[in-house]
Amino acid sequence: MNKSMLVGAVLGAVGVTAGGAVATYSLVNKGPEYAQVTDVQPIKQQVKTPREVCKDVAVTRQAPVKDQHQIAGTVVGAIAGGLLGNQIGGGSGKKIATVAGAVGGGYAGNKVQEGMQERDTYTTTQTRCNTVNDISEKVVGYNVKYTIGDKVGQVKMDHEPGSTIPVDKNGKLILSEAGQ
Repeated sequence: MNKSMLVGAVLGAVGVTAGGAVATYSLVNKGPEYAQVTDVQPIKQQVKTPREVCKDVAVTRQAPVKDQHQIAGTVVGAIAGGLLGNQIGGGSGKKIATVAGAVGGGYAGNKVQEGMQERDTYTTTQTRCNTVNDISEKVVGYNVKYTIGDKVGQVKMDHEPGSTIPVDKNGKLILSEAGQ
C-alpha cells in the first residue's frame, strides 16, 4: 500500500466517524419537535348589537277646540234659561226670574260646552320606536395547556392549535399559524 492510499483511507475513516458523531449528537440533543396539547378552552366575549324595534300604537288625543271661551254654550244656555225664567212668576218677579234664568242658563251652558269639549277626542295611530340590544358571544382566543416532555405549560393563542404545537430548536413554542 502506498502512502497516499493510506492517508486517504485514514482521512476517509476519520470523516465517516466524525459525520456519524455529528448525526448522533444532533439526534440525541435535538429534543421534541412538537408540544402535546392537553386542553383547549375558548375565551369568549359578549357582544351587544343594537337594533331598533318599532310598533304602531293607538293614541287618543283631544280634538282641537273651536270655541275656546264656550260662547255658543253660554248664549244657548242664557236663551234657554231666560225662556224658563220667563215662565215663572208675574210682573216684576217675572223680569227678575227671566234675568236670573238667563244668568244661570248662561253659566250652565258654558260648563256643559266645556265638558263636551274635554270629552271630544279622536284616536290616531303613531309609530313608537326603541332600541334593544341583541347579545351574542364571540370567541376572541384560546387558553391552551400543553406538555413538552415532563414540562407542563399554558399559553393564550388566537387560533385553535390542534393536537400539537410546533417547537423551535431552542424549545420555544411556535404560536403563529402556518402560512401567516
